[in-house]
Amino acid sequence: MFVKVCGLATTADIDVAAEAGAEAVGLVISGTSVRGLDRDTAARLAAHVPSHVRSVLVVNDTPAADAARAAEELGVDALQLHGPAYARADFDEAARIFPRLWRATSLDERPDTRVGAYGEEVLLLDSPRAGSGARWDLSLLDAARPEGTWLLAGGLAPDNVAEAIRQARPWGVDVSSGVESAPGVKDHERIHAFVTAAKAAAEAATRA
Repeated sequence: MFVKVCGLATTADIDVAAEAGAEAVGLVISGTSVRGLDRDTAARLAAHVPSHVRSVLVVNDTPAADAARAAEELGVDALQLHGPAYARADFDEAARIFPRLWRATSLDERPDTRVGAYGEEVLLLDSPRAGSGARWDLSLLDAARPEGTWLLAGGLAPDNVAEAIRQARPWGVDVSSGVESAPGVKDHERIHAFVTAAKAAAEAATRA
């Protein structure tokens, strides 16, 4: 089970996520998010991510070409274009500068749920209000379940991720607010608990 911990703000957050066994960490640049980082902080954190952990730059209100140039300058492993602001043309534009793209969307937007439909490496399905901690109706996946490298997000936390994995059967999971003690403040014990629960659920599914 691939686990991404998103919205990290300190080097200690990164260290804990890596120690817990997360495969990826997300660094947010957004003027509308409480988890948004300034460029200097994002650069410092990106440089701190261990080589065995994927660093993902997450944007939701930055023009695609500007975001791609930022991802290139920061040296991250992937760029996540998140939300309805980004159309297929934006992915094409970003890919000419920085080709390693992730696409994050909500089923409310009636997206193409084929992984790679916009040229992305990874697809992420989130709640309509990204970063809000709000859960969404996973039964909607019955009619639009992706195949391949896709992440489930939206309202996940240590106490519900196992059930979400059993129901949605994703390739991976993504968490942000569900491992916080306050908006934008990561709780290190909850990060450990989340990763442990997600990995255990995946192992149980393989034995079933």
